[in-house]
Amino acid sequence: MNDSIAPGAREFHTTRWSLVLDAQNGGDATRVRRAMSTLCQDYWYPLYAFVRRRGHSPHDAQDLTQAFFLSLLETPAAADPARGKFRSYLLGALKNFLANDWHRRQTQKRGGGQKLVEWDALDAEARYALEPAEQADADTLYDRRWAMELLARAVEKLRVEFAAKGEAETFEVLKGTLSGAGLPRDQIAEQLGMSEGALKVAVHRLRQSYREMLRAEIAETVDSPEEVDAEMRHLVAVLRS
Repeated sequence: MNDSIAPGAREFHTTRWSLVLDAQNGGDATRVRRAMSTLCQDYWYPLYAFVRRRGHSPHDAQDLTQAFFLSLLETPAAADPARGKFRSYLLGALKNFLANDWHRRQTQKRGGGQKLVEWDALDAEARYALEPAEQADADTLYDRRWAMELLARAVEKLRVEFAAKGEAETFEVLKGTLSGAGLPRDQIAEQLGMSEGALKVAVHRLRQSYREMLRAEIAETVDSPEEVDAEMRHLVAVLRS
């Protein structure tokens, strides 16, 4: 993850904020459901990990995270992008939700029988079991998981792009170069039947595409193009800490 990426000339969209606004401002029920489903799919784990690190049991953490997403549909006040980054907005909203949760503990309404996240298919607790025990700060864990989710989505988009060109196997060989954890360059070149020069160009293009996709993911969670680099620097610092 590079914190010195120059912003490209592209139209700026706050897609993730739009999802929240769609969910909170009502409108077509199908569109709202689609917006919330996307939101849950993309951001459920950082929020779940935060709730778990706050001391809640796996069952309660699933229950609370599910209820939190549903509460976004019911919140009368619309989210305001000017209040900060989408990452910060979601965490602040979750903290408020958890602080007020005792009002709901005596009822059976939590979630209203609706399911936006199918926990059984996500191995939530298996993922949480891999978190370092010494990382006790729930806020830091949240930011770190958020950064890693962004990285994973950028890699997945690259995978799909290569597969569409019939180069899925090439991507599997090259992807290790994104983190520096791959095979030695001479072995990669031999495996792909490339010269060292051709491999150097391929790795450069892969990293360039990766940076662009990562920037695009971050751009969807902030309010202006100017904030992309600041968010990038923050997430890099979190991953290096």
